[in-house]
Amino acid sequence: MPSERSTATVSKAQHPSQESHTTHFGFLHIPVEQKVNLVRRHFNTVAYRYDFMNTLLSFGIHYAWKQTAVDLMHLKPGDQVIDVCGGTADLALNAANKVGPAGKVFLYDINWAMMVTGKPKVNASPFSENIVYVQGDAEKISFADNSLDGAMVGFGIRNLTHMEQGFREMHRVLKPGGKIMCLEFSEPTPPWFKALYDFYSFHIMPAVGKVLAGSRHAYTYLPESIRLFPGPEELKSMLEAMGFCQVFYQRLSRGISVVHVGTKG
Repeated sequence: MPSERSTATVSKAQHPSQESHTTHFGFLHIPVEQKVNLVRRHFNTVAYRYDFMNTLLSFGIHYAWKQTAVDLMHLKPGDQVIDVCGGTADLALNAANKVGPAGKVFLYDINWAMMVTGKPKVNASPFSENIVYVQGDAEKISFADNSLDGAMVGFGIRNLTHMEQGFREMHRVLKPGGKIMCLEFSEPTPPWFKALYDFYSFHIMPAVGKVLAGSRHAYTYLPESIRLFPGPEELKSMLEAMGFCQVFYQRLSRGISVVHVGTKG
């Protein structure tokens, strides 16, 4: 259950150590204290078109990625799960279907505009009573130690100022034996496909973002932040160093996105 620690948040190699004074916002090098407001402003800008643009730019594949990611957690009826950086609730809805009426999914995000944008589809689903909204800081999760059966984050961890701290918080709130799941963009493995993907990411996506969402910069930040995110093996090692065991990953769509799953020992 939530404790009294909720405040405000919001990304690696892009993310500084706790002592660093600078970090990255995409390829921009910025003071650490500016990151939260820049990320907040970014998602305020795209929130109202977020689901539409995700579906358009991924050709709808992101729904299959999210379903696969939640499936790999092997959630059980009655489980309590936190969806960190939960945004417009796609992962939360998938998880709610798994945990059933006896379970709970806590949709946890700093950005109220993103959560509000996703509320209509939650209210229209059979799971509206099982999804609880909590606004708070992903680096100071407002839940008690060892209180949850699952913690998941989809396409959000790279936006934290201190990504490792976000993962440590997810480890803290999980019960022993609880599952972590991280779904994030990565870089495709076949060289020819990577070249095609890079052209699409750095040229087509920003142009479409400018025309349809009114922001070229928002869709320039996306591929830049992806390129700064750790590769699958690096992230696996990072999670193991934090105390997760049985960590594995699965590449999706030739490596465009990767799911990592681990267990708290």
